[in-house]
Amino acid sequence: MKMKKSLSLALVGTMLFTSLLTGCGGGKNDAGAVKETDKPDAVASELKPYELKMYLVGGPQKDLDMVVKEINKYTKEKINATVDIKMFDWGDYDKRMQVITASGEPYDIAFTASWTNDFRRNAANGTFMGLNDLLDKYGKETKAALDPRFLEGTKIKGEIYGVPVNKELGQQWVWRFNKKYVDKYNMDISKVHTLEELEPLLKKIKENEPNDITPLAVPKNYKPYMPFDYVLGDELPIGVYMDSKDGKVVNVLDTPELTSALDTMRRFYTNGYLRPDVATLDGIDNMKTGKWFADREITQPYAEKGWSRSAGYEIVTSPMHDPYVYTQSAAGSMHAISVTSGNPERAMMFLNLLNSDKYLRNLINYGIEGTHYKKISDNVIEELPAMKDNYAMPGFSLGNMFLTYLHADEPADKWDAFKKFNESSKEAPTFGFAFDPAPVKTEVAAINNVSKEFIPALFTGSVDPKEYLPKAQKKFKEAGLDKVIAEVQKQFDDWKASKK
Repeated sequence: MKMKKSLSLALVGTMLFTSLLTGCGGGKNDAGAVKETDKPDAVASELKPYELKMYLVGGPQKDLDMVVKEINKYTKEKINATVDIKMFDWGDYDKRMQVITASGEPYDIAFTASWTNDFRRNAANGTFMGLNDLLDKYGKETKAALDPRFLEGTKIKGEIYGVPVNKELGQQWVWRFNKKYVDKYNMDISKVHTLEELEPLLKKIKENEPNDITPLAVPKNYKPYMPFDYVLGDELPIGVYMDSKDGKVVNVLDTPELTSALDTMRRFYTNGYLRPDVATLDGIDNMKTGKWFADREITQPYAEKGWSRSAGYEIVTSPMHDPYVYTQSAAGSMHAISVTSGNPERAMMFLNLLNSDKYLRNLINYGIEGTHYKKISDNVIEELPAMKDNYAMPGFSLGNMFLTYLHADEPADKWDAFKKFNESSKEAPTFGFAFDPAPVKTEVAAINNVSKEFIPALFTGSVDPKEYLPKAQKKFKEAGLDKVIAEVQKQFDDWKASKK
């Protein structure tokens, strides 16, 4: 899964929660009022033809039009609808969707998440339709398939604004290792969870491998794992301890955990375990080159199989912590229906098929049998060259993953493992809480700017924390961090009280 799934909420300052519509039940707007012919048990012949316009994230695929033709043959039979799918590349998607939204261009469905095409911002601005009614009428199979916490984590004032993809619900960071070097030096990674436990391994690589092998390959958005539930994303130092009993919101910059992590990262940097330009790296091509020993990533059951298949060499992992369900992880991959949709009922019917119909779900994911893949057995496939070259879709962004075929190297219990992983994931202290930045929007914008100035250099060890941490603390306080923390605490306490 792409590392684009950052939990950064850098745009949180633009969320305008005060503009949330109070009566926003789905499917009741003038453009697509509920019609008798769109009753839940209608057959395709009773529905008027409709073309859905859908925007998805990911690199454009050469064979997309070919696959869409097959999709449309099927959906026309099922719900008398066809779909026009447009894709925008990872780095462009958020900006392109902002332009489309600002222009008022009509469309039906768009990919949305906590990390791109921000669903909370769009819901607050009236861009996305409330889906409670639509899900109840046309999405019963989808709701039945989902862990209820997916929907709970995507509610705003009781309303659902996105249909979550059924995938891993919990979030767990792991250290990833290039197995070539683990085997070469007979390393035991099973006991490597913390920065300090990782350090001897990095030292071994630095001392014994050429300089073009990066011991710890990370870009500028790297954050050392610390036991905090970040309320506004890990770009801003506002969080609650994971084992908190009182729900106290703290300034992470003032904690001993941060001091220790920064000292360790500084030591890593000065010892040459990271690239010298790490604080300015937007991305890193270590997976492609293979010239790395360790990095970090968010995992899921059997993720090593997919990473190894993609890289062309074996990758192994060790967890940093137990899996947790965060508000952001519940909203990590969703589809929203636009308020400009000409037929939101049909849009929900299509999304329900993506989340309940195995043939359609695999068609959009893997392409056409015999062209892009061949079946080894009923539920196991082998990729053909055309899939890798012409139709490599980001499966996590397309609908219920539990319906997708397995690759030959994946275990038969993969989706059972996902279910167990989700069930084992504990709820983070602020799960379900959505902060409204409106009362402190000026301060939030200011501390975002301070974060961009100090966090990449500090958290990658590129500067001496003894000198720069006090400067950062001072700048954050001057920007209004204490005021924001006080507002977060007030809203969080009110939210907890309302839950009781």
